[in-house]
Amino acid sequence: MSFTFEKAQCYGILNRLFEHVSYVEGFKSSKADTELFGKFEETPDSSAYPHLTRWYKHIATTNNLTAKPAAAGGAAEDDVDDLFGSDSEEDEAAEKLKQERLAAYHAKKAAKPKVIAKSSILFDVKPWDDETDMAELEKEVRKITMEGHHWGGSKLIPVGYGIKKLQIQCTIVDDLVSTDDLQEKMTDLEDFVQSVDIAAFNKI
Repeated sequence: MSFTFEKAQCYGILNRLFEHVSYVEGFKSSKADTELFGKFEETPDSSAYPHLTRWYKHIATTNNLTAKPAAAGGAAEDDVDDLFGSDSEEDEAAEKLKQERLAAYHAKKAAKPKVIAKSSILFDVKPWDDETDMAELEKEVRKITMEGHHWGGSKLIPVGYGIKKLQIQCTIVDDLVSTDDLQEKMTDLEDFVQSVDIAAFNKI
């Protein structure tokens, strides 16, 4: 019997089936396997249908059945594969589609705006004594500028003995500004500043 398109379809379906299971039904050889075995006129081509061939030879061995010789007209099978597309070509197309979708996903992800992490910090800036000009102190503090840093509101808070501290808020971009650097710059104002402490730190 010549190799037909209908047989090629059947072999292809069975090959994909036996890629995932060992028997037609259940987990051991059954009557369904021997009945299907009897319908074969030849041993399937192992190069084209490796999983089907494995099943065919296994059923022959476990049930003491005689495997029939492979068909001589292998070229006809190749012709059918060339005409309607082999499994490998289908796999290549599926892999190409997968890669295209993956590339599109990464491109979309890269184009998505990045969330910029920011923090709000409240500093307590303490002067040396009650004679320190707090207006001038705040003026000097606000002269400190850094990329990703912005000063906010401020107020003077009494701490005792006529001394007031400057409480000043600022917003920073976490990746650009170090709180240690900012504190150090304020502490460097030695004529005005005795110490600088963080009163509050909150992520925005």
